[in-house]
Amino acid sequence: MEGATDQVIERPMWKKVAYGGMQPGYDDNYTDESFLEEMVMNANVVKRDLWKVMQDSVSITQYICIVALVVSVWAHTLSLNIDEISLLKLDVGLLALGFSILLITTSQLSVQLLSRYFLNISFFICGLYILAPIYHTLTRSMSSDSIVALTVSLLIIHLFLHDYSGSTIRPPGALKNPNLASNISLNASIVASVLVASRLPSRLHVFAIMLFSLQIFLFAPLITFCIKKYSNRVHLGFSFALMSMTLSVVYQLHGMLFVLLLGLLLFISVVCPYWLIRIQEYKFEINGPWDEAKLCFDITE
Repeated sequence: MEGATDQVIERPMWKKVAYGGMQPGYDDNYTDESFLEEMVMNANVVKRDLWKVMQDSVSITQYICIVALVVSVWAHTLSLNIDEISLLKLDVGLLALGFSILLITTSQLSVQLLSRYFLNISFFICGLYILAPIYHTLTRSMSSDSIVALTVSLLIIHLFLHDYSGSTIRPPGALKNPNLASNISLNASIVASVLVASRLPSRLHVFAIMLFSLQIFLFAPLITFCIKKYSNRVHLGFSFALMSMTLSVVYQLHGMLFVLLLGLLLFISVVCPYWLIRIQEYKFEINGPWDEAKLCFDITE
């Protein structure tokens, strides 16, 4: 009986195959020792600085203060502490201040662009004055409690959907289409302004408060965006001055509202950035050869 001959069958060397299917002698889920050599941990995790995050949160607290000032003016107007003449003077002052800031912070303004702005604003003011009688009688059949509830709900929607990053702001000379959330936010603020204006006693009162509200909600984001692009120090100084003025006005209006607003500003400016920094420690990301391939095209002319 012939002795058995031991034959050593060598398997072919394993190699990574993208579309070749299974390799002879290896299971379909086989990996060699080099599989984990290309593993990268936390390659795309951005390390954030607490002070930088707190600076970024100023844009949110700044706009919350702007809305709080608008609500304060609404409250004083509804209680007839501010008459229509004072409101009109405030409207003119805000319009002049806004154009002055644009002239200082923006280098793209020209005489032709300014004249077009003035023309558009003139049409806007005339249309608003014509529609004031309609706004005056729009909610006559609704109760004041319903108006307050709707206004508060709309302002919450406005603040929740507002674009705080400024990505949909349209600077002079630029063309950008706002997204759906920004459109909903703006429409909510306009409807809230109409609801408040409809409870005022005279048509001139309605026109003055509508002009004031629309100036703030339409142009304040553009003004603050231009200030931030012009100088970050000016942006921070303007924001802290605005916060101080808002807290002072709200404190005179109601003590509990002052406490709520102060707590909200501290929560957004201090607590939320601190939480964001702390949760970064628990972020764990693994990348390796098992990830989907990313195509990179090098287009050279």
